[in-house]
Amino acid sequence: MFLLKPCKNSKKCTYTQKRAAIFRMCYLFIIIFDTFALQKHDIMQVQIKENEILQAAKQGMDAFVDVFYRHILSAIGGELNAQGMQQLNADQTTLLAYITFRDEVMDGGFIQLIHNGYGPFIFLNPFAKAMRLWGAKDFCNLVYKGRKLFEKYNDELTAECTDEEFMALFEQYPEFDELDDAFVEMEEDVTETVARYIDEHLENFAEIEKGV
Repeated sequence: MFLLKPCKNSKKCTYTQKRAAIFRMCYLFIIIFDTFALQKHDIMQVQIKENEILQAAKQGMDAFVDVFYRHILSAIGGELNAQGMQQLNADQTTLLAYITFRDEVMDGGFIQLIHNGYGPFIFLNPFAKAMRLWGAKDFCNLVYKGRKLFEKYNDELTAECTDEEFMALFEQYPEFDELDDAFVEMEEDVTETVARYIDEHLENFAEIEKGV
């Protein structure tokens, strides 16, 4: 395992529209947590140099998590797509899901996450359950709360709209405010939990190239 220091980086939640290139494509990802994804012949081999991990660990939790995220994403072509995701195991997929969730919600809240088409990927897969097993119980409960609102407002939030109409969604659906605030408060702790899980299960995420 690698020694990790707490990350003191802070993030600001700014409600700006970031239209994802894979809008709605996440409906294809419901199969990624299927047991077939765990078969050895399907698993993508991700290799990371030990020195790169050590350097990231010195920078903090965010950097440590990011080095695994970047290498796993790069291994499937640098973007989320159904074909690439099927080559990952459950832990690798869960990590990609968490970073996707974190970046979207920290940038534009649950509304942006859903509007950009990531709702099925996050809420219709056993992502919340996986995060509970990783030790992030409060975050798991938050995702379940988000799923209820996703199921209630998905059609409205994923409709095509102008920038002005998108910004108006935050006033039209204030139910998400509490969830957004809750994640901003817990994000650092959740990311630390993710980092600790990776550190204790390195072999599930990548093959470490020793002495390089």
